[in-house]
Amino acid sequence: MIVFEKASPENTRPTLEIAIAKAKELKCDIVLSTNEGNSARTALAIGREMGFEGKVIAITAVYGMKGPGENAMTEETRKQLEADGVVLVTAAHALSGAERSISGKFSGTYPVEVMAHTLRLLSQGVKVCVEIGAMAMDAGKLPYGKPAVFLGGTGRGLDTACVMTAGYTAAIFNTRIHEVLCKPW
Repeated sequence: MIVFEKASPENTRPTLEIAIAKAKELKCDIVLSTNEGNSARTALAIGREMGFEGKVIAITAVYGMKGPGENAMTEETRKQLEADGVVLVTAAHALSGAERSISGKFSGTYPVEVMAHTLRLLSQGVKVCVEIGAMAMDAGKLPYGKPAVFLGGTGRGLDTACVMTAGYTAAIFNTRIHEVLCKPW
């Protein structure tokens, strides 16, 4: 496992290179988080450089996160990524979604938030990997029971990559993290 000195968008390229090399070795897809589309664009470019033939599945932030009725990814970017072959998924965040609304309204902590905070003990990116895995499964974009390489980050960019077999949100404890390829210190 590679451990980056700190969480930083500067880790995006090396994280993608590590992840794509592993996905090529395993002959599997990559699934990554992206808000505005920059990480997805970078993944496409590096994937082409490295001869990656698998799918790039990009999980976007939900509508309303930026502001009511708004999404951080423009429609133009969304259309361009899809035209370039990226599979986009926009769905409620599996490890916050409706539960965050309840905890915000009633000032408590609930089981899914405890799970998210526990995963953050490893890194924010590991939490993101588990979350986007469930979201991709729920959307039917990954085959059941097959591993893929998942990428997440801390704030902007990517700094964590894991080999996982994802579970559906309704069966999230079926998720298996097989290998953490890289993460920040």
